[in-house]
Amino acid sequence: MVKQGNNHFRYFVGIQSLAHIATRGDRVCVLNILGGESSEVTPVSHAFSGANVVFGTAPGKGGQVLTTLVGDIPVYNNVREGLEAGHRFNCGVVYLPPSAARDGVAELIRVNPDLRKIFIITEKISVHDAREIRAMGQQAGIDIFGANGLGVADSWQGVRIGGALGGDDPGATLRQGSIAIFSNSGGFSTTIAQYLRMSGWGTSTVISSGKDVYIHYAAPEFAFALANDARSKAAVLYCEPGGYYEADATFTKPVVACVVGRWKSSLTRAVGHAGAMAGGADDALAKERWFMEKFGVERLFTPDDPCCSARGAVVTNIAHIPAALTAVMRENATMPDFEPEGSLALKPWFGSDQGLQLPDELALPVVEAVAPYNEQVAWVNSQIGAIPPRQPLKDASGASQMDARSQVSSLHGVSMLEAATHPLEANVCLALLHEFGGANDAKLIHVAVGAAVNLHGTPERAAAQASREAGNAPNAVLAAAVAIIGPNRQRTAREAAALMIDRFAAARLADAFDETFDVDAIDSTGSAALFCDKPDPKAEAMLAGLAARGVSSAIIRWLSCGPGHPRSEAVLAAITTTLAWGPLMRKRISRLTAESLPWWTKLFGTMIGASADASRHSPDGFCGFATEELFGERTLTEIAFAALLNLKPTADDLFAFKTLVGLLLTNGPGAISAQGAKGAVSADGPESPERVQLNKALVGFLTHTGYTHGGNGYEGIAFLNEAFRGSGLDDPSDAHHAVDLEALARRSAERYAQYKARQKQVGSLDIAKLPGVNHPVFKDKPVNHDPREVFIADLYEARGEYNVFHAYYRVLVQALFDAGVSRNVYCVNVDAVIAALLLKMLWKPLRRGEFSEADLETAAFTIFLYPRMLGCAAEIDDHLNRGRNMDTRTAASQCHFVA
Repeated sequence: MVKQGNNHFRYFVGIQSLAHIATRGDRVCVLNILGGESSEVTPVSHAFSGANVVFGTAPGKGGQVLTTLVGDIPVYNNVREGLEAGHRFNCGVVYLPPSAARDGVAELIRVNPDLRKIFIITEKISVHDAREIRAMGQQAGIDIFGANGLGVADSWQGVRIGGALGGDDPGATLRQGSIAIFSNSGGFSTTIAQYLRMSGWGTSTVISSGKDVYIHYAAPEFAFALANDARSKAAVLYCEPGGYYEADATFTKPVVACVVGRWKSSLTRAVGHAGAMAGGADDALAKERWFMEKFGVERLFTPDDPCCSARGAVVTNIAHIPAALTAVMRENATMPDFEPEGSLALKPWFGSDQGLQLPDELALPVVEAVAPYNEQVAWVNSQIGAIPPRQPLKDASGASQMDARSQVSSLHGVSMLEAATHPLEANVCLALLHEFGGANDAKLIHVAVGAAVNLHGTPERAAAQASREAGNAPNAVLAAAVAIIGPNRQRTAREAAALMIDRFAAARLADAFDETFDVDAIDSTGSAALFCDKPDPKAEAMLAGLAARGVSSAIIRWLSCGPGHPRSEAVLAAITTTLAWGPLMRKRISRLTAESLPWWTKLFGTMIGASADASRHSPDGFCGFATEELFGERTLTEIAFAALLNLKPTADDLFAFKTLVGLLLTNGPGAISAQGAKGAVSADGPESPERVQLNKALVGFLTHTGYTHGGNGYEGIAFLNEAFRGSGLDDPSDAHHAVDLEALARRSAERYAQYKARQKQVGSLDIAKLPGVNHPVFKDKPVNHDPREVFIADLYEARGEYNVFHAYYRVLVQALFDAGVSRNVYCVNVDAVIAALLLKMLWKPLRRGEFSEADLETAAFTIFLYPRMLGCAAEIDDHLNRGRNMDTRTAASQCHFVA
């Protein structure tokens, strides 16, 4: 039997007034009450509304309860069970999945003759099911709200039925007043109510209509109920493209209509819950025109052009709603409901100008947030450093990326071409601090890393030497030493860094290099572990080195004035905390990164030191540099060059070395070496950083680096030596040498052509490439260029430097084309540049017998390891801060068997 509705509509509408939509007398049954959204929202609604939910359903979970602040809500397997248990209700709330929503509505109507209202929260219900729901509601005389809505709320009666209108504290948002809200968007229903409060307007009834194709309780029904509600003096409508409901509505009270979604008019298909199709004459512009005609206005309302009438106004920005409503109500001689509670002016709760000098109109003052957000903001502000969100990092990185077109990679937004113009110590800063740093930072790096390169008397030197003498490749030699630098070796330094961060953050140190900062005011309680009773020689040498370089900081001064002799671990912690302070306070790096820096510097120094033979470590120095030089004079670039080649470098040598280091810093997140490093962190569990061992992660990088990945410079050295053997070349930097490069190139091309022919004759498909020639990304172009090689060539041409080996490679790629070996002129890639630059530096010592070809080849391999250890450290740190456990694992569904 159809229930009697009103005579205003040709279809059933049972509700006569907005005051009847949600009342304290309503009793509610919630379908799928234990679902993810409902179990969060229903307890809040239940408590706010005076315990109005009588029971809920969850098939298979009958007998359970949903706990709330005002008592438990019983759960039954179905609606009939709840009714048989003696519960009565007149409102149903549907949280069921889209495919089950129609059946849920049918169940409510079929078994409960007392049912009057249904609120459907479910979104993406099919049009077919929505039509059947509409028909069932009409036949049974039931008012249906939704679907795809957040329910309804009544501020006067303190009732909320359905979804999360008003948020977690509806009473704080839904203040009693004279404005009704009808909104296609659930989230904006609450936002608009909050905005109105700022201007002194409270709400009567708030309806989240939803925006499916069928809006069961739509604008015409709302307009009718609004006219019959004595509490409501005006209304706000939030409208999105799609549907003609607003055109059919007749409003007898003032209305502010906010119409959004102009951009959707360019679409060719529906999108989401606001999806009007282009050409349907129901887009945003059409709806703006409908309302302008209803209100008798010619233009949109904006603060600069407050066009409105006593009937209403049209806005396209929800922030303009309060001003528009106030203007419309002024035309009706109606004042706001209460004093304004604030303003919608931009009020930042956080601020960081990153050191920029901003004009006054942009330098907005930070204000205290409203409760309860003020407490949350204070808690966030008390945290030191950045806290990136956790996310899967398989084949992804927050540190490095590769430009697919140019094949030039970048680290923390810095191109490797730019990194190639900076020395090694600056790139150490870039890898872990996300910026190159300044002159003071470079001096600190010299001491921190330089203090760890001399491995005399340590197990690291013994392990590296044993690995070297066993015939291992350079990466295995370094891995043997790195494996020993476990967490216990640097625990004291890391604990000291944590203590210093706490003390100086509490003292609000802004600039670590502030010479006026009062270090005497810093509490020294609990810092006894940083000091010892007698002088620590290494600590004194490090402090002397800092003094010699003319660098200090508030943190270093505090340590130097402490109650005892600083330990070397404490000096290292003071240096690294100084390095990290600026990026830490600007939240460019995390606190975890800052506390890990002592471990990183020890690892970097150990890798550089382990690349030198044991005989070059002594009690008094390393690779010909006295200890005083290491700490107080030499740059890290010089020390690394000497460790690698056992030579004191010239200015040209250092330029070439730093160029190579910058170019090789990273190859993007897909590099084999980076995969090894990240996999080690992922397997340890980055979400539990205390389990992650940085040295093990670096071993992962080293073990994933071999003669193919990282070894092409190694192969290039051997290839160039063979090509120039017997050529009589004396000085590779002399552009007027007597060597016929074209003849050498033709000979190499002919040999390679013969090799390929032999391989094809025997049926071999495995034809080795010439080292340093071509790159798979740059194929299928008549002339190929590796932008990194072009960069180097231009750089050296600008310096007026000549390199016969680099020139030979450029002639060679043309000779390969001329000889028919290739269809295109191949590119000279960056591996060839490594070989050419190294061989140029060492050609004369090689000819004098001071170097062997094996030494050269080892150096070419190792020079790849130096910069890549920095790039992989950046990946490890990134994974440690933002990765998830086991997120580099390949899903079983993506694996296959190869026979």
